Amino acid sequence: MSLSSSPFRASAAAALGRDRARGNIRRAMDGLVAKRAAAFADAAELERLRDQGRAIRDYALSRLPALLEQLEERCSANGIQVHWARDAAEANRIVVGLCRSYGTDAVLKGKSMVSEEIGLNAALAAAGIEPVETDLGELIIQLAHEHPSHIVAPAVHKDRAEIAALFRKHFPDQCATVTDPGIEALTALARRVMRERFGAVRVGLSGVNFAVAETGTLCLVENEGNGRMSTTAPDVHIAVTGIEKVVARLEHLAPLLTLLTRSATGQPVTTYVNLISGPRRAGERDGPREVHLVLVDNGRARIHADPELRETLRCIRCGACMNHCPVYARIGGHGYGTVYPGPIGAILEPQLQGLERQGELAEASSLCGACAEVCPVRIPIPSLLNRLRFEHAAGQAVPGGGRPGRQRWVWRAWSQLHASPRLYRGMTAAAARLRGLLDGPLASALGPWTRTRTPPRVAPASLHVLARREGFGDD
Repeated sequence: MSLSSSPFRASAAAALGRDRARGNIRRAMDGLVAKRAAAFADAAELERLRDQGRAIRDYALSRLPALLEQLEERCSANGIQVHWARDAAEANRIVVGLCRSYGTDAVLKGKSMVSEEIGLNAALAAAGIEPVETDLGELIIQLAHEHPSHIVAPAVHKDRAEIAALFRKHFPDQCATVTDPGIEALTALARRVMRERFGAVRVGLSGVNFAVAETGTLCLVENEGNGRMSTTAPDVHIAVTGIEKVVARLEHLAPLLTLLTRSATGQPVTTYVNLISGPRRAGERDGPREVHLVLVDNGRARIHADPELRETLRCIRCGACMNHCPVYARIGGHGYGTVYPGPIGAILEPQLQGLERQGELAEASSLCGACAEVCPVRIPIPSLLNRLRFEHAAGQAVPGGGRPGRQRWVWRAWSQLHASPRLYRGMTAAAARLRGLLDGPLASALGPWTRTRTPPRVAPASLHVLARREGFGDD
């Protein structure tokens, strides 16, 4: 089977050839891992927070329909207009319709992974409306005509020199005065460029980190200030979020924000924590005159209906699973070929898009368990990956040919072999006697695994046999 015989394998193969991007990602992941470890120096406190975070998210998901109704009621009472979108197409129609109703030809966009999920930028552009990314990372990848490679740091795969080259190409006049392409100079240049747009565009758009049903409050966290500008400077603020982001009470925000910021960037708190509970009121000097909330389903209700897969929706989008994932560290976000990369993407995308389209993503894992160990809300990613692998194998032909369900029977035989001590001893004894075949006829049977690895060598005797020889008793 060729490495490029499927969309995911083709994306992964291409990513493995981008050495510069891989080096940038590796360095960034090492830094984020170290910062998270320092932020959670007290292991006991971390475990208590994780238990609390899981309980808060499970409480909300167990009452999701009722909380969404309460959220709509409280938001409406606060003056926030709520819109429901069944899928990506409907969400895009709502946003484009709102923009047209206000006669704008541009939208100031804060960071929003849901807008990436629904393909909002393309929908806006098709309607003649310019999407203006204001998050520095999102701006960089927009200029490069790429997609985010990380849900927290969209341009983590690019280094300073690449960003400087992009800015010189797209902002030649502003770059003429920049002699030092350092990080601070590049950031200051982006700030000047963005500030020119904030006062001229009438509509701003953002994502939502958490939506509080009790008070009708939208919570957004960020570090650059662009999110606050996008939601307060324009006359109209459109917030787009998935329906799973709702939490029951305002007091639930504190532990979730602690987990989110420390897990994502190692910060005790982000520079800006925005709580938006309505449009500008009489006597207030800033803020939007209208606020719209677009609640997007796009497959989430289907996921929620399954008690086991529902655990996927606990995710608070911190990216910690990616930072610690050996697969992500080697292929980066673009290697997955989907909006949500890494371990969370490997379980979320097959559910959002269907196993027939993205089921192979469940194979993009070594099952080392690092993602589950660091997930702040204890999503059991490895067990969900195993379930999706089983269901994909049961319903799909094996890539490269073969009968449907072949992988299912292979793993069923494996489980029966390891469940029976007698079968296991017999098989290991046979493998020891026939180990020489791995250097010959059986080597090709291992397929592409051996193209970059030495075939495994079976020991002449098992550990049980060696123990008996040394007089340690029966096995």
